[in-house]
Amino acid sequence: MVRGLFWLSLLLVFFLLAWGGWNEYQKLEAYRVWAEDFDQAKYDIYAIIGVKDKEITWGKPGRSIPDTLPKFLLNDVNKIELLVNDKSVDLANLPKKGKPVIQFSFIEENKSVVKIPFTEIDLAAKWLTYLDNLRKNS
Repeated sequence: MVRGLFWLSLLLVFFLLAWGGWNEYQKLEAYRVWAEDFDQAKYDIYAIIGVKDKEITWGKPGRSIPDTLPKFLLNDVNKIELLVNDKSVDLANLPKKGKPVIQFSFIEENKSVVKIPFTEIDLAAKWLTYLDNLRKNS
């Protein structure tokens, strides 16, 4: 009886892991199809981001990606910052740990800031540099 319960619980764990893998595969496939239309794109567990010319499209990854994701133009951006644990950081002195977010502040004051989360601080810093250079090269 004990062996049966042990093997049944292992079988349940196996099915849960298989479902989790299938779910993540579906997200990656949806992202792959979505990213084909962009000059540069990024996927991680927190957010997807795509850049075409100077238009940024972003959202949350899922098994299907909606056609109506938020968009904005880099020409409308006043300031781009890298925040780690909600504090602005210097790109030359990056912290080792924390929750990185790229924050976009807009020229229009009535428009709210946009925060795009990242999983890695180094990757967020590279994206910030890329987007800032793209914005400045008008």
